[in-house]
Amino acid sequence: QVQLVESGGGLVQAGGSLRLSCAASGRTSSMGWFRQAPGREREFVAAIKWSGASTVADSVKGRFTISVDNAKNTVYLQMNSLKLEDTGVYYCSSRRQMGLGTIASQYDYWGQGTQVTVSS
Repeated sequence: QVQLVESGGGLVQAGGSLRLSCAASGRTSSMGWFRQAPGREREFVAAIKWSGASTVADSVKGRFTISVDNAKNTVYLQMNSLKLEDTGVYYCSSRRQMGLGTIASQYDYWGQGTQVTVSS
C-alpha cells in the first residue's frame, strides 16, 4: 500500500501560479496528477516516471510542468498562467504497472485531493 499526501492547493487569480506537491510513502512505476471539476469526470493532467520521463495533457501543455524529487519521494506539479477552467480538486496518483498512464483506472493509489480555485 502506498500513501499519497498532496499539498499546495489554494485560491489564485487567473494568470497566477501554484505548485502542488505529492509525497509518496513508497515507490511504484510512475505517478500522475488528475483533476476533477464539479459535475465532471476526473481528467488526466500529467504523469511522470521516477526516471523523469513525462507527459502532460494538451489542455495544460506549455503551462504546467511535472517533476520528481527522487530523494524525497515527492512529485510536483508547477502550474503557471492559470485559467478559470483549471479550477478543481487535484489528485495525486500512483501506478504499479509500467508505462505512463493517462486514464484514472490505470492508477492504483490515490491521495485525498487538494482544491485549486482560480478566480477572475
